[in-house]
Amino acid sequence: MLQAKTTKVTNEPDSVFFFSYADAEGQSGLRFAWSPEGTQWFSIADGYDYVKCDFGPWGRQKKMFRPQLMQNRADGHWHCLWTATQSGEVLAHAASADLLKWGPQSYFTSANRARYLPSSIIPAIEKKVIVNGKEENGWMQRVPYSTIEQLVRFAEHRKYRQSLYDERTEQDPVRFAGLKPLEATINVQTSQAKPISEHLIGVFFEDINYAADGGLYAELIQNRDFEYSSKDGSREGWDSNYAWSVRGDDATFTIATANPIHENNPHYAVLNIAKPGASFQNPGFDGITLKKGEKYDFSLFGRVSQGSKGGKVLVKLINHDGSEIASSSVNVSSKEWKKYSTVLTANADVRSAELALVPQVPGTYELDMISLFPQNTFRGHKNGLRADLAQTLADMKPRFVRFPGGCVAHGDGVDNIYDWKGSIGPLEARKPLRNLWGYHQTRGLGYFEYFQFCEDMGAEPVPVLAAGVPCQNSGSCSHHSKGELGCNGQQGGIPMEEMGAYIQDVLDLIEYANGDAKKTVWGRKRAEAGHPKPFNLKFIGIGNEDLITDIFVERFTMIFNAVKEKYPEITVIGTVGPFYEGTDYDEGWALASKLNIPMVDEHYYVAPGWLIHNQDYYDRYDRNKSKVYLGEYAAHLPGRPNNIETALAEALYLTSVERNGDVVSMTSYAPLLAKENHTQWTPDLIYFNNEEVKPTVGYYTQQMYGQNAGIEYVASSVNLNNNGDAVKKRVGVSVVKDELTGDYIVKLVNLLPVEITSQIKLDGAALVNPTATKTILSGDPKDKEAKSVSSDFEVKGNDFPYTMPAYSFTVIRIHQNIAKKK
Repeated sequence: MLQAKTTKVTNEPDSVFFFSYADAEGQSGLRFAWSPEGTQWFSIADGYDYVKCDFGPWGRQKKMFRPQLMQNRADGHWHCLWTATQSGEVLAHAASADLLKWGPQSYFTSANRARYLPSSIIPAIEKKVIVNGKEENGWMQRVPYSTIEQLVRFAEHRKYRQSLYDERTEQDPVRFAGLKPLEATINVQTSQAKPISEHLIGVFFEDINYAADGGLYAELIQNRDFEYSSKDGSREGWDSNYAWSVRGDDATFTIATANPIHENNPHYAVLNIAKPGASFQNPGFDGITLKKGEKYDFSLFGRVSQGSKGGKVLVKLINHDGSEIASSSVNVSSKEWKKYSTVLTANADVRSAELALVPQVPGTYELDMISLFPQNTFRGHKNGLRADLAQTLADMKPRFVRFPGGCVAHGDGVDNIYDWKGSIGPLEARKPLRNLWGYHQTRGLGYFEYFQFCEDMGAEPVPVLAAGVPCQNSGSCSHHSKGELGCNGQQGGIPMEEMGAYIQDVLDLIEYANGDAKKTVWGRKRAEAGHPKPFNLKFIGIGNEDLITDIFVERFTMIFNAVKEKYPEITVIGTVGPFYEGTDYDEGWALASKLNIPMVDEHYYVAPGWLIHNQDYYDRYDRNKSKVYLGEYAAHLPGRPNNIETALAEALYLTSVERNGDVVSMTSYAPLLAKENHTQWTPDLIYFNNEEVKPTVGYYTQQMYGQNAGIEYVASSVNLNNNGDAVKKRVGVSVVKDELTGDYIVKLVNLLPVEITSQIKLDGAALVNPTATKTILSGDPKDKEAKSVSSDFEVKGNDFPYTMPAYSFTVIRIHQNIAKKK
């Protein structure tokens, strides 16, 4: 028998000198160089970073100082210890079997360094050498030359993949020079269908980019509760006074905290009026936009101090020129906190009005929770949502809504973890929260409103809670924090002595959503808020983009087991980190397999080229393991535009997601909303200002999928008259069937610069007098203004032609017009 044998190249050395280092400023990761004799050094893969430090918050570059690479004599595994902060207070450790794939990073102080040292180390020498003309300090040892080859191959493969992912349509004139219009035959095997998820297309709402206050939440007054704080963000003057001012003479305005309405709302305004005439004003969020003839509900909590009798307070909405757009009044005279309300009707359309309160009687007025709400909210709810913005979301036909955020949910530090209980109940008793994106959350849009919005749209609620750890990029100290280690990153998580209470909060949330209104404590609270019937919660997310460390695993497991034991019917969604590969991804999937987690949340923001070259990503998944929720994804180009190129790349990738709808249960683009001039992240799906809602090109991709979802995937094949790999990868087809209507839905993506004349054959379909509609999204790749257009489409039978325009996404919905049985 012949056996394959690997023969060593005779002119290669058995071993070479191997040098490991990071740059002195700590800005690189772990890098390698090699030398045949220990004097002249060659950089491996041009300074590729094989390990990067993951400790610390955004905005401050995560750093690696003085890494020491050690090999364990016993098992050959590599261990790297380094200093993670400039002060040297925090150390870090990671281990690897092959220097390529690294395990989780641990962070600790020097007192615990010995715990991470291998028991028997192969000797290495600390040394200074010249690499690429620069002196570097690191550690030298001998390794087989095959180790160097392996490191080079690994980095070269990564660089090759990146070159594919960097492909852009601006290169198409060269890439597809001479390409002629194509012909295609699309065979749809209607007898070969499989069930796919009914929840595949949804939305993810996070309070980022002023998505909530000043956005989806319809409140028109900014800082209505006087709870803005300098801790919220870095904006100058951001405190309890923010957005409020006194106009006129003989009046002053201060902030007090004695005997507030509620302990969660400790600050209120004290308005001293020596002589009537002055006004107390608020410009809202970039001005208050009013519509002629519409009514607005005004309210405030007020009382007058001892020695003041109070009296009439004019409530006005005034234009920038001082003209009065609406007027009414309330009579503030109580010595105790009392709510006062009135209704104002706008007499003109105004872009940027202000609220003005004008007391008519001298005295000291104490005011809080000053609110102005349009009566025209989504579905007419009090304390509701901005109608046009909410309707734009509803028009996507989302099957679920993930809320209240990703990073917002697990917060900047343990003390900033989003506590759902603080977001329900009377508005004056809700607990404001610093937003880790740098502003303030009144939480008038709280868990009750999220559940209600889901119900209004017929979407499943998917609340996401922290897994006992804050955002891995935290940089704010918490109540239990000590030193740099305790004030950054996971901060050791919620202290174990507090985990019992936290787990109970998670269980209480499920009871709040689903509990009997008469028999359970939290079900009764839901009923008191106006919803006696359960919200029928089925899913709950635990964790978001977390480092999968021992700290995380211990706490997640406690929460998961508690939910599984008490509410086995609830689908828990775990997390596998922020990327489509890497340590957290590997460790997250390992934990999912170990605990048998029903579903995991994957995130990846990638270049359009990644989506083109990874259409087999979910084809490779084990059908017997956890289902996938692709909770955050988007195509990113330099400059972060949302245009035809990114939208079509996402549409193309979603054809492969539908094909794998038996593995991928949910998807949601992120982020969802952004207020113009208030963005912390781009691109976003929908931009808006106070007057307009501006869906992006990518919105129409999501809408076309959401409005044309199916619960059966029908097998299809595409035969092109050009078999070039670059050509084939830019043509996508997905066919689904809507069982409720019997409709066949054909999705066609052409990410090429030429049109494709196709013949679509629905083999085996029994179409009876079919009718069809066509919806198309197309344009120049750089087009940021394109919108989908729908029209009737003629289908005479099972075999019909369609020409896909260059750079287009088309949905053809075929209705069979089957007569109903009597």
